[in-house]
Amino acid sequence: MKSDVKPDVCVVGLGYIGLPTAAVVARAGCKVHGVDVTQSVVDTINRGEIHIEEVDLDGLVHGVVARGLLKASTEMAPADVFIIAVPTPFDANHAPDISYVLAAGEAVARVLKTGDTVILESTSPVGTTEALRDLIAAARPDLKCPGLTGETPDVSIAYCPERVLPGKILEELTNNDRSIGGITPRCARKALAFYKRFVRGTCVTTDARSAEMTKLVENAYRDVNIAFANELSIVADRMGLDVWEVIRLANRHPRVNILTPGPGVGGHCIAVDPWFIVHGAPEETPLIRTARGVNDGKIHHVIARAEALIEAHPAARVACLGLAFKANIDDFRESPARAVAARLARKFGDRIKVVEPYAAELPREFEGTAAELIDIDTALESCDVLIVLVDHDAFKAVPLAERAAKAVYDTRGIWLDQPKSGASAPAQDRLKLAS
Repeated sequence: MKSDVKPDVCVVGLGYIGLPTAAVVARAGCKVHGVDVTQSVVDTINRGEIHIEEVDLDGLVHGVVARGLLKASTEMAPADVFIIAVPTPFDANHAPDISYVLAAGEAVARVLKTGDTVILESTSPVGTTEALRDLIAAARPDLKCPGLTGETPDVSIAYCPERVLPGKILEELTNNDRSIGGITPRCARKALAFYKRFVRGTCVTTDARSAEMTKLVENAYRDVNIAFANELSIVADRMGLDVWEVIRLANRHPRVNILTPGPGVGGHCIAVDPWFIVHGAPEETPLIRTARGVNDGKIHHVIARAEALIEAHPAARVACLGLAFKANIDDFRESPARAVAARLARKFGDRIKVVEPYAAELPREFEGTAAELIDIDTALESCDVLIVLVDHDAFKAVPLAERAAKAVYDTRGIWLDQPKSGASAPAQDRLKLAS
């Protein structure tokens, strides 16, 4: 691939990472062929529209599709650079499932030619890039693969994980630093030359296994720190303390930065990736495993406290505010808010109303529960109990006058001005003090 010639690019997987990546690469002037297994996703993109919620993505996709730089299909196509961005979930035993990666690799292998570069971006357990290389080598014995030949390899294979925040994906795909791990140093350099076409941040080359572990470590670090905040909120609840006040004061220490507690941890990264480290070294990861337990356990704590509040108001309608795993996005993957609201809906039926500005309908967990999706204005008019599960801007904007008379359980600390009930009030009405 000559540096003065823009490569043709194929992006496999057009979800929350794949589609923004494809659009950003197309914006840099490369012709991009996107591949997804879902026909409706393909059709939506080819109309210049998007199937996910992300800031400024709609305009970018519309533009690159209109210019003929991005097209989507359910079929693989030849290219110079292949980016694999498919899911890597875990099973019931928290073992990583790389079957989607391997299936994508099989499809890519069928169209590979000498000089091509294959880059895995999916968050993966250590060794997955090598497994991808071995699969390609077995499927295409006519091609010399890196690390398996003493000669110059015919193809390059590398790992470069995304490092983005939902709601700022386009900005961070361009500006964040990237860790690029090659099967060999030559592979890393080939991938580096590609990423420098659209990444302004620093691109650091390393080996594939180190890059894989780096991505897992980043998310495990976040998970452990969030677990401390969530455990602290449970302790504060037991002691009758205002956890938000404690954290505010503790963070005035120059070397203390406690994160914000919530109803648990969600999303496809932080709630999933630490398990990949635990699976790879189960005896050496007691801290990481415990953090996962604390954050998953926080969901059950929130459910119990919410149930107590609802039972203390037997005739009241209840609004669960939010289903997404974080604020101002439509991503509900592994969302603790979704789990809490669904559990309450199964127990309390049509008393439960759900407010989620980024959803057109309730997820499948709510089928048969009689719960209803309403807007925030309807909730404020008709519900006497408010359970804040997501800190959407639409919820933060609700003034005190519209909620002062409500019984509130605020798991996100967005309404710290909410009047605190007096000593004679039921304990459940004071639940906002500790999420």
